[in-house]
Amino acid sequence: MADTVTFELVSPEKLIFSEPVDMVVVPGTEGLFGVLPGHALMVSGVEPGVVDVYRGGKIVRRIFVAGGFAEVTPDRCTVLADTALPLEDLDREAVAARIRGLREDLADAVNDGERAAAAAHLRTAEAMLAAVERA
Repeated sequence: MADTVTFELVSPEKLIFSEPVDMVVVPGTEGLFGVLPGHALMVSGVEPGVVDVYRGGKIVRRIFVAGGFAEVTPDRCTVLADTALPLEDLDREAVAARIRGLREDLADAVNDGERAAAAAHLRTAEAMLAAVERA
């Protein structure tokens, strides 16, 4: 059995990451899950949160994802993310300002569709702020 798993992170715009790693931890819809070499086949939804990439027993990359899907095989983990941003590129004040604007959008929504869209964007922005504050 190999001692690494290939991790690929893809956004709608481009391939963001594709390298062999020791482990990757993904924020799945059922909670965080870690992928090591030899993992069982699995498909999962991905919730807004941070993907941690491990090499040499430590985290070497942290990437915020805004949701998507993950496919896991014994030698590969592929995350198809709606949005993916390196955690170090996120600015706390900009994210907080975005949350304030989204709360206004939610309050101003005139129908269920607008409310649902604003609420979904707000949940993602709040997850992004939580990730920045934990970093």
